[in-house]
Amino acid sequence: MKKFSLKSCALLLLLSVACYSCADSDSENDSETRNGFTGADNEVKLMTVDPGHFHAGLVQKYSYDQVDSVSYVYAPEGSDGLERHLDMIEQYNNREEDPANWVVEVYSGPDFFEKMIEKQPGNVVVLAGNNAKKTEYIKRSVDAGLNVLSDKPMVIKPDRFPMLREALSQADEKGVLLYDIMTERFEITTLLQRTLSQYPDVFGSLEKGTPENPAITKESVHHFFKYVSGQPLIRPGWYFDVDQQGEAIVDVSTHLVDMILWETFPGEGIDTSDVEVVQADRWVTEMTPGEFEKVTQMEPYPDYLQEDLDEEDNLQVFANGSFVFEVKGVHGKVSVEWDYQAPEGTGDTHYSIMRGSKANLVIRQGEEQDYVPTLYVEPLSENIGEEYEDALRDAIDEIAREYSGVSLSETSAGWQVVIPDEHRVGHEAHFAQVTEQYLQYLVEGEIPEWERKNLLTKYYLTTQAYKKSR
Repeated sequence: MKKFSLKSCALLLLLSVACYSCADSDSENDSETRNGFTGADNEVKLMTVDPGHFHAGLVQKYSYDQVDSVSYVYAPEGSDGLERHLDMIEQYNNREEDPANWVVEVYSGPDFFEKMIEKQPGNVVVLAGNNAKKTEYIKRSVDAGLNVLSDKPMVIKPDRFPMLREALSQADEKGVLLYDIMTERFEITTLLQRTLSQYPDVFGSLEKGTPENPAITKESVHHFFKYVSGQPLIRPGWYFDVDQQGEAIVDVSTHLVDMILWETFPGEGIDTSDVEVVQADRWVTEMTPGEFEKVTQMEPYPDYLQEDLDEEDNLQVFANGSFVFEVKGVHGKVSVEWDYQAPEGTGDTHYSIMRGSKANLVIRQGEEQDYVPTLYVEPLSENIGEEYEDALRDAIDEIAREYSGVSLSETSAGWQVVIPDEHRVGHEAHFAQVTEQYLQYLVEGEIPEWERKNLLTKYYLTTQAYKKSR
């Protein structure tokens, strides 16, 4: 066991066996207590396992009344990810505006996961780190009667998909909630794109599309070197090993597939039998030794990356992927690209189009939009006129009752949906929104059926695309 010191001193406590209740976790009464959430203050207790990804910290960027301020971390001894996680928590505790109040108890050692399962000081497992064992951690946590809030992806290899399917079935039987962190649903332009697609007088009906011209497309560009919470993001070396992090086609694509299912068939669960991958592709991003050192603070390359080096010692990372799939006759496309670093003044970008029989709903985030996601309504030529504009303005007026200040501005191709800054809370804040949604599901005692179906189906699609890309 290792003691970690934080600058705030009081933040980190040394975890010991004496800290934990030794109650029999297998008893029926304990199970009812652990899963019978009421929404009361402090009844949710977080246990973060091997926090190798900064998303684990973002779950705790803010405090929640329902979540106990004492959280537990289990990680390998000497883990760089653990140190960075604790630094993030300390930063959130010490910020001037709306500081958090987390107290972190840490256990580190080679048996960290077994110790978590044995002691169970909390009732919700948070997973965000190395993805090689994530599916196994999910399954074993559920088997132990624990709720799980997991970062994506839940599975990165097709041979692990049956384990995830079994974990979901077991969670249902045990009455515990298994959920993944789908932040992009809370991005305001995506929310409004989905909402406007439900207005027949504005959007019409969704086209079926073809593999060459899908009905809905989601594309995103990301960057390895970036800033998070105002600090340069240091990534672990394993992040660039596709056997540990996963290729783009099974990683970030999870978000894009999720949004397509969520937008095109709102509230409707999509079964694995309703979908089929049509085509898939993958390609590399090249990194120099200097770039690798800058983003990881590691030198030289770890042994597990040696096979991915070219003759000039540049790292070849299969960080890019795209695929087309069909869902109930509708064609959708997802594409993910990773560059090393965004040009000055820019950042990660997103593009999306939903093609309707009356108009296209398009999200752009390029130079013209100052790299801010911007939603456009672009009617088909035959629908341009006062009658269509009146229907659109009526829809926007109705939407503005929930999202105050939303309005329209004319463009050469139609209209831009003008969104006040108050609704643009940012990617990091979306983690709190997802967490709050999960906390509500805990109180309700279940995740909606459509959510559970879509969770399994999106990973079925990503793992099938993984196979097809080869």
